[in-house]
Amino acid sequence: MTRHEDVRSLTEAEPAGTSEHHLRLLATSDLHAAILPYDYAAGREAGCFGLARTATLVAKARAEAPGACLLVDNGDFLQGTPLSDLHMASDNAGRHPVIAAMNRLGYDAGTLGNHEFNFGLDALRGALEQAMFPVLCANALTRRGGTVSEDSTLLPPSLLIDRQMTGENGTAYRLRIGILGLLPPQIMTWDRFHLDRRITARDMVETAAARVPMLRAQGADLVLLLAHTGIETGPARAEMENAALALARLPGVDALVAGHSHEVFPRRGTAEDRTGLDHESGTFHGTPAVMPGFRGSHLGVIDLRLARHAGGWRITGHSSEARPVKPEDGRPPIPADPAIAASVRRAHDATLSRMRAPLGQTAQPIHSYLSQIRSDLPVQLVAEAQREAIRKALADGPHSGLPVISATAPFQTGGRAGPDAYTDIPAGPLTLRSALDLQPFPNTLCALWLTGAELSDWLERAVSCFCRIRPGQKDQPLWDARFPGHAADTVTGLSYQIDLTRPALYDDKGTPRTGASFAETSMPRGRIRGLSYRGRPVLAEDRFVMAVNNYRAFGGGPYPALPEDRLIHSAGQPVRDVLADFLRHGGHEELPTVPVWTFLPVPGATAVFETGPGLRNHPEEFDALDVTDLGTTAEGFLRLRLPLFSTACESVV
Repeated sequence: MTRHEDVRSLTEAEPAGTSEHHLRLLATSDLHAAILPYDYAAGREAGCFGLARTATLVAKARAEAPGACLLVDNGDFLQGTPLSDLHMASDNAGRHPVIAAMNRLGYDAGTLGNHEFNFGLDALRGALEQAMFPVLCANALTRRGGTVSEDSTLLPPSLLIDRQMTGENGTAYRLRIGILGLLPPQIMTWDRFHLDRRITARDMVETAAARVPMLRAQGADLVLLLAHTGIETGPARAEMENAALALARLPGVDALVAGHSHEVFPRRGTAEDRTGLDHESGTFHGTPAVMPGFRGSHLGVIDLRLARHAGGWRITGHSSEARPVKPEDGRPPIPADPAIAASVRRAHDATLSRMRAPLGQTAQPIHSYLSQIRSDLPVQLVAEAQREAIRKALADGPHSGLPVISATAPFQTGGRAGPDAYTDIPAGPLTLRSALDLQPFPNTLCALWLTGAELSDWLERAVSCFCRIRPGQKDQPLWDARFPGHAADTVTGLSYQIDLTRPALYDDKGTPRTGASFAETSMPRGRIRGLSYRGRPVLAEDRFVMAVNNYRAFGGGPYPALPEDRLIHSAGQPVRDVLADFLRHGGHEELPTVPVWTFLPVPGATAVFETGPGLRNHPEEFDALDVTDLGTTAEGFLRLRLPLFSTACESVV
């Protein structure tokens, strides 16, 4: 906090309107430990992300600011690359590389995101103790009070920062900025293993509605929300995960930094959205806002023009922009800041050394270019590793007689991460880097028991990611872009087919589209056909043990949180460690070659699908699926035509 003894209060100010002042807010969000422009999965430099590159933009933006300037982070900074994940998981008490880089860049404040809790509260506290900037969170609570004002928060809920604003006559005046931190209350679902009975969470809008007036009462002239939340249209409701629009409408909020969904806002040239988004003015419901992408892909900039009046400060104008580290006009990426790169160089080198630990050999390439459209090897590897570990964990226990199956999804599937964000491991040596590529999240292994009816419903949620395909129509979109790749589980140990001519039962949030949901006595009539276990049809009353990660076990993605008694194993063992052990002992050499699922043929139909251009390095796949290369999109993705009138898409491993 900066204070100046000669700064005059507003009551001593010159008459209103005598001068205009400028405040610049700089923001990052969803850094996910991407400090260097380096792709740890691919083992190569990367040009489109990294805080070291963003830092160069920060320096330029600071130099441009004619008045005061603040740099803030909007959460999800501690998890996401081996640079941080291996450090956090090893109980390393040394200097945290991400915090070291952020300290060097000189952040004024930050807030927590949901992924900050992936390694538990003790690891989080250990990292934050090294931060030379305040980290806030108003709705992660150690004790929930009767009202928001009575809550006991895990971290300070808010902060007041004073900045000196100099008038045209050279006199300095104080501007007091209130900053409030918020995150999705779903942390209690996604990281229940770490957080249950230790903390709780309150709704973001309820929290902000109470705390913004508190900040005003404490003397805040302006209020900025650091809200680790994305955009959801439609009416506001309690416990929203993506509440940015609802937060922007609260009285007393002057500016908002959003994130969580890895989107970029504003995007100039994008049509105004009647739901409250205005890309041209850079506002949510008239409130200046920014979303700075992820992994340091963009720097968010909000400029506020201010005038003084007898009652305080007034915003007279504003603008917002998201500055990319990779210019859209084809120019080279912004160069990395040498000081930021140097701050993590030793940790980076140590990380690469650890990732070279050998885990065996693979006789065939392992890539995820087609993992969204077929029963595929990268998904099978993780699922079978989970399945084997749960079999061992439950042996001789009360559930040892139940069939064990395993659910997981593809993780490296492009999307907002871009056309290079795919697993592509060549035939030959496997290392720890291979395991981290196949399982990039620090999830832990769990097991649930569930009925055949619940299992069928689980699969309906998984296959809702596909668009409906009409017989006889050509080049229909196959994948519903609202679903991320990691929403689509494959359940190994089973066999089933997908009828794409049927409508999807669920949307990307897991909300029923047709009112259909599972029942204990009957199967929903959706897209799943021929569901069987070892050749026997699965009945509604059958029982299974399903290996899953903790995110899924507790209701992550479009999947239900099953009753408490369904969780039968949760020892906190990281799935990536389970996978590394599986590869080390040659489990990947004995995978079943029969696909778990296939599409039912759709007469006369073809579909189009986008994937990474790296698939062209695997020409055998084009023949196996009978797909046609339709060229590269403007975003750099490979566009494929897939025939659905035959069973060519059954190829697996």
